[in-house]
Amino acid sequence: MTLYEIDSAIMDCVDEETGEIIDLEKLEALNIERDKKVEGIALAVKNYAAEAKAIKEEEEKLAKRRRSCENAAQRCKDYLSHALDGEKLKTARVSVSYRNSESVTIDDLGSLTEEYIRIPEPQADKAAIKKAIKAGKEVAGAHIETSKSVIVR
Repeated sequence: MTLYEIDSAIMDCVDEETGEIIDLEKLEALNIERDKKVEGIALAVKNYAAEAKAIKEEEEKLAKRRRSCENAAQRCKDYLSHALDGEKLKTARVSVSYRNSESVTIDDLGSLTEEYIRIPEPQADKAAIKKAIKAGKEVAGAHIETSKSVIVR
């Protein structure tokens, strides 16, 4: 029986007009069954909460491991870039090449116009600045730097 069915059966044990109990044994049995159902639901809540907590803790552990792996990969890329010193490498199992990448460096945030500042926090809109510089505009307080990044496939 569901809780709804049990509650309906409990109401059937009571006379609606007088409020007297019609079948005391049935009412007690239904109350016991209802208490067991409620307890089972409460235990399910506890189990789901405990499982959610365990999953959250595991997510945090996995995120920490992911960051560790990403950092190790970056350290290896840096070492590889230093060791190859701009040379390409291609074998049957791996290919190492370089690509020029551009990023905007903000020299003085205060000298940027509102057009290039993101709100609510004063932050430079590097994409808009890069686009403007590429289009030939001079943006005070910013310039484009070219660097090499290692690509491992």
